[in-house]
Amino acid sequence: MNLYVLRHASAGLRRLNPTLDTKRPLDKDGKSHCLQLAHVLNAMKINFDLVVSSPLKRSLQTAQLVATETGFEQNIVISNGLSPAATFADFQKLLRDCSNYENVLVVGHNPNLTQFLGQLLAAPGETTIPGVRLRKGSLARVSLMRGPAVLQSLLDPRIVRALYSTSTKSSRRKTSRK
Repeated sequence: MNLYVLRHASAGLRRLNPTLDTKRPLDKDGKSHCLQLAHVLNAMKINFDLVVSSPLKRSLQTAQLVATETGFEQNIVISNGLSPAATFADFQKLLRDCSNYENVLVVGHNPNLTQFLGQLLAAPGETTIPGVRLRKGSLARVSLMRGPAVLQSLLDPRIVRALYSTSTKSSRRKTSRK
C-alpha cells in the first residue's frame, strides 16, 4: 500500500474553547494550498483509492478539496483514528482496515500525525523514533509493502508552491512593447 499522510492546511489561529476549535475551518491560504497541492498531484498522476479524514472541520475540508480536485469520486471516510486524541494503536487499526487499497490518503493533525509517521518508519524493536517534520499542508508518501515502512517522498508546502508556480507559467516568451 502507498500511504499518503497529509497534515491539514492552514486554518488560522487555534481557538481557546476546544468545542469551537473542532469547528475551525481552513483560511484563505489553506484553501489555496489545497488547490495547488491537488494540481501538483495531478501533474504527478497520483490518484487515490481511498481518502480518510479526521472528523475535525479543517481536516475534512483539506481532504475534500484535495480529493475533489484529483478526481476522487467516492465518499471520504471519517475516522477517529486520525483525530488529535487518537493513539498509535487506533492509527494501526485504521491502516489494517485500509490494507485492501493501493493508494490511501489520510488527513490529520499534529503532533500525533508526525508521531505516527515516525513510529511507522522506526525499525522493529528500535527505541528511538525518527523525527519527521510535517508543516501544515505537508504530504508524505510511505510505502507499506512487505517489511518495514519506507518514506518515499515528502512534499513541503514551499515545494508545492514552487512546483505549482513553474507548472502554471506561460510557455510564451515575454516580450516588451516599447
